[in-house]
Amino acid sequence: MRTSIITLLFLCFCTVGLAQGEADLAASLMEDEGLQQVLKTKFIEGNPAFMSLVALTLIIGLAFCIERIIYLTLSEINVQKFMEQIDAKIEAGDIEGAKQQCRETRGPVASICYQGLLRLNEKVENIERSIASYGVVQAAHLEKGCSWITLCIAMAPSLGFLGTVIGMVMAFDNIQMAGDLNASIVAEGMKVALITTIFGIIVALILQLFYNYILTRIDLLVSQMEEAGIMLMDALTAHKERKQ
Repeated sequence: MRTSIITLLFLCFCTVGLAQGEADLAASLMEDEGLQQVLKTKFIEGNPAFMSLVALTLIIGLAFCIERIIYLTLSEINVQKFMEQIDAKIEAGDIEGAKQQCRETRGPVASICYQGLLRLNEKVENIERSIASYGVVQAAHLEKGCSWITLCIAMAPSLGFLGTVIGMVMAFDNIQMAGDLNASIVAEGMKVALITTIFGIIVALILQLFYNYILTRIDLLVSQMEEAGIMLMDALTAHKERKQ
């Protein structure tokens, strides 16, 4: 028991000392070689096999994030101006013109309005039900691919922790082979453990920032869809009343 406690304390001191040494080395490299060279050096030191998996996770996650951001950006329109134009056409009785404008406008708001206009001659309850159902479908399209982003966010630190565990196993294997508890013996394994964990957490943080931004854009579009649906229902109800 006493030997185990001493061994554990020694490993803790080694970890702290190694972390301090890594920080000093990083500062020195930052001054002499630049950030790119530092990242390249740490990537090699952290075991390229595990670091490649972490880097691949980052690339895949960023690809999904960029795709979602582009899709959401293209889906946004000036809802207030669009609905004013649609409302003016409905009030003037130009239903076909309103449909044509919806077809020529990109985004879920225009699609929802088009679905409502297609059912103009049906009951108000049916129109409202159709708009709500199609809104759910459009919301699902907005969230498409987000599950893969969350998967990458979860995988990045997990791969880092896996590298930590394997680095610790390497350290203990080196201790067993050497038959001596020496800081230089366990340094290589401890370095792999620390670097892979750090990079895994950094990747997860980067992807989490993008993911939260994407969720904010999705919430904005959903609220615009709901607002457009209400405004369309008011316009169609008024149109029906005028016809009667």
